[in-house]
Amino acid sequence: MNIEIEYCVPCGYLDRAVDAQRRLLTEFGNKLASVSLKPGDQGVFTFRAGGREIYSKPAEFNIEDIVATVRQELRGSKAA
Repeated sequence: MNIEIEYCVPCGYLDRAVDAQRRLLTEFGNKLASVSLKPGDQGVFTFRAGGREIYSKPAEFNIEDIVATVRQELRGSKAA
């Protein structure tokens, strides 16, 4: 599964995006194909798992919820 984190460059979201990337890679390691960062603008901060949006600002950012969603997605992809 590929995870994409699109973050707003002008807003200074790079550090948060890198922290989230590190957390996902630490948590799931080789279970993920990639965790990529995609620069954006206009306040964007969005996570996609396998092309499906799993988090988008302005919803409250909670890395624990994102980790739980990725875990569910990985379990679901094994069942398919």
